[in-house]
Amino acid sequence: MEKDLIEYIAKSLVDDSNAVSVSETEGERGAVLQLRVAEGDIGKVIGKYGRIAKALRTVLSASASKNGKRYSLEILD
Repeated sequence: MEKDLIEYIAKSLVDDSNAVSVSETEGERGAVLQLRVAEGDIGKVIGKYGRIAKALRTVLSASASKNGKRYSLEILD
């Protein structure tokens, strides 16, 4: 559910929505969602001063805590 949420938000932010992919791995502190976008769209996902990335992480943690889980978000190059 959280994976789909991040993918949906990221696709609405970028120009090339076909290049958006989200994969889930296990980290030492819980599940990690890895977000990949096209090279030209990285700035749109991170935002000025990282504000959009912070907002994505806030939405993710709110959604995950509702289900009693712990997620973190990595934005990959």
